[in-house]
Amino acid sequence: MAALILEALGAMRATVSAMTGDFVGRRPADPLAERDPEFIRRTLPTYRALCNLYFRPKVRGLEQIPAEGPVLLVGNHSGGTLIADTFAFAYGFYSHFGPARRFHQLAHDLVFRVPGLATLRRYGTIPASHENAEAALAADAALLVYPGGDHETYRPSWRSDEIQFAERSGFVRLALANEVPIVPVVAIGGQETALFLTRGERLSRQLRLDRLLRLKVLPIQIAPPFGITVLDLPGRIPLPSQVTIQVLPRLDLRDLFGPDPDERVVYEAVTGVMQEALDELARERDLPLVGSVGARGEESEVAEEIEARLEVPAGLS
Repeated sequence: MAALILEALGAMRATVSAMTGDFVGRRPADPLAERDPEFIRRTLPTYRALCNLYFRPKVRGLEQIPAEGPVLLVGNHSGGTLIADTFAFAYGFYSHFGPARRFHQLAHDLVFRVPGLATLRRYGTIPASHENAEAALAADAALLVYPGGDHETYRPSWRSDEIQFAERSGFVRLALANEVPIVPVVAIGGQETALFLTRGERLSRQLRLDRLLRLKVLPIQIAPPFGITVLDLPGRIPLPSQVTIQVLPRLDLRDLFGPDPDERVVYEAVTGVMQEALDELARERDLPLVGSVGARGEESEVAEEIEARLEVPAGLS
């Protein structure tokens, strides 16, 4: 018990120090340089324990990710700005591979305009741009991207079992240009951390937020403590929804689609594979917030069925 308390105190001190540095320190010009393996080492056990207590995550298939070298992790995005599945996946990733394995996650520019979020950057979060993505892959990182972006993360809660990338296929070009495999990462549960009602895309256009803030949505949610929130403002406490994440087998695009793959064909295949996996995870989910009732661990029948079906993706050879 004493060791756990000391560990938690160490994580708290490291977190406060990182957040304070946002206000009094100078950030490096290279966003990739802010990732801090020592900070991850000091805080990971405590962060992971809190996440496990609140969201009870199941992270399966991390062995599908190469232990070294560049790889593009393509995920479905859920939970508004409070992305429980991203936190659960990051803690699972670093627990599996260790803090030394370079890992970056692309995030919207708005995340980097808010002071005090240094902990995200210390864990590898960088602004979403083509240049930053290529730099991360050139550094042999595992790079997590969410092609659906704000369109997907603010989809209505009753559509939580849908992959919604909005025809954004830039991830295919990124993988091909940098000769890296794609590893799909499929998650469910994040869209139950609030009742997401509408994206507010029309209102965003009318207010020109897409031009001013690169924000194409002005979503409305119902969640504690304020009831109705807009763009998660004035604040939102996420509901303790159980999160399940399934990492799928790697897709080597030129092996599967030939030397000159068609971008549209690859996009349809990757999103199709991810939708099949999400369908399985949705069927496994017995109750909202609660997730599956009964013991279904990492070696569950659902996980085995997904891996068997996707080991050689149907129609891709």
